[in-house]
Parts: sequence; C-alpha cells; structure tokens
Amino acid sequence: MIRTETVSLTVIPANAYRQKLPAGGAGIVILRNDSPQPGIASISKTSGEPILTGNTSAEFFPKQAFCEAIALTAGMPYKKRGAPELPGFPADVPADEEEAAYEIVVDGADYQKIVDAYTDKDGKLSYALLNKEFIQFAHRSSVVRDMNAKKTPYEKIRLYIAGSRFRSVTGNRDLSDDQVGKIAELLDGASPKGLFRELNEALKKMRRK
Repeated sequence: MIRTETVSLTVIPANAYRQKLPAGGAGIVILRNDSPQPGIASISKTSGEPILTGNTSAEFFPKQAFCEAIALTAGMPYKKRGAPELPGFPADVPADEEEAAYEIVVDGADYQKIVDAYTDKDGKLSYALLNKEFIQFAHRSSVVRDMNAKKTPYEKIRLYIAGSRFRSVTGNRDLSDDQVGKIAELLDGASPKGLFRELNEALKKMRRK
C-alpha cells in the first residue's frame, strides 16, 4: 500500500496514517488499540475535512481523531509500505492496476530524489520551497509567458512547470508527463491545502497583467 508513516493519536487510543486512495485523492486510516476494525475517512480536497465512510462509527472514531491524524500526517511523503504491525489489523489487499502504477513511481529513484530535495529536517515536504521554485521558474520561462498569453489551461502550464523542475532535480530528461503527473498527485495528496495553490495564484496574476 502507498501510505505515510504511522502516527500516534491523543484524542483516542489509536494510531493512524494517510494513504493514497486507488480512486484518487487521500484518506486517513485509524487503528484503535482496542479493536481490530479500522476507521477510514477520505479527505475533502475543498475543505480539508475528513469524510467518514459509511461503515465507520463516528462514536468509536470521532471526527476530532481524524482531524488530528490529518494534521499530524500533513506533508509526510508517501512510500510503499506494508500494513502496520498492530494486533488485529487485517492483511493487505492486492493492489489494483491504478495503485500498482503509483507503486512503480513510489519505488522509483526519481520520486525519491524529488522527495529528498524538498523534505525538511522534520521529515515533512516543504510546499513553500516547492512553490517558490515553481513560481520563480514561471517568471523566468518564456515558454510559460507564451502559454499564459495564449490562455493555455492552467493544468497544462502546471504540468510543464512541474515537469521542468522535476526533470532538473532528478537529472532524468526522459521523465514522462504521465510520471510527472503521478508524482505531482502523490505530493498533492500529502498537502493540507494542495500542491499548486500558490502557483495557481501566481499564474492568475501573470495572466491579468
């Protein structure tokens, strides 16, 4: 499974981690010390709030516990990890094709180089540094200026910027747009407010000029 490290909660006696959801986005899994049944919630991309699954008891797994887990795992990079070795935790389920594609990216040296380049001393990804480099590149690049002038969709501009920076950091000029997109999705899934928030604002300001 593709997940962060496990963190300890104080709201309830439990441990938790953030995981990449096969359907897209990120989710939180809480493992209580007194029950083999995990609590699961996805994370809203608009509000950052937890959305509990239908079979997760809000009484046994309160929203405050998920909020604490979201805060503690914010910025933690994803890695391919097995299930935590906790009593009663169910065995891993086989990865589907989409998750297997992300596992290839996570296992790759390019992804690790990018994570290492932007991880601070506390083991958290520095989205401030990432966006600073993205924005500086956007202002320097004549290609980005031309794309903005032609009102190219922001998604394509972001992919070009991320691809340029990721290829520079890894030294791999053959990094495909699909690989860049999956790396960006993984980094975005660990961000509490979205990987490209500051870059989006900078691109909009550039377009208004």
